[in-house]
Amino acid sequence: MYRKILVAIDDSDTSARGLDEAIKLARGESAQLCILHAIEPTALAMYPEAAAYADDLFELLRESGKQVLQKAAAKAARRGVKARTALIDNRGFPIAELIVEYAGVWKADVIVLGTHGRRGFSHLLMGSDAESVVRLSPIPVLLVRSPEGGVPKAAPAKRAGGAKRSTGRKRA
Repeated sequence: MYRKILVAIDDSDTSARGLDEAIKLARGESAQLCILHAIEPTALAMYPEAAAYADDLFELLRESGKQVLQKAAAKAARRGVKARTALIDNRGFPIAELIVEYAGVWKADVIVLGTHGRRGFSHLLMGSDAESVVRLSPIPVLLVRSPEGGVPKAAPAKRAGGAKRSTGRKRA
């Protein structure tokens, strides 16, 4: 079904879940896997005094990105999937546009992304690169939610002193 799978990662636990899913999918489909990392220098824009060091800082970001990609490719290799890697310098474009553009250039059949699955106010504040990819992409996008993105499980009710409340049922 899928011959070329693109997964975008950023070295977070959430993107690691997306990578894991992309590896499983590539292995099951005997597909090519491309692991993409975009250098995100937005932190530099917050500090105008950093402009004097921009080239050095970009080089540090590139080296860090290469390490992220090497680690991800090694993970894929340990699971029997050979992966190519791609590092993109993002100098001001929305990350979602870069992911979709790269998917088109590489002729990917599907894009895999980890997502926090935020809703409400936190989604309004932070936005979602994953949501933007879904809106822009002409190919299917598989979103893999992080555990914290799901509905939290209710903790068992406790009584004073830390003892659990009885449900009234007898144990057999």
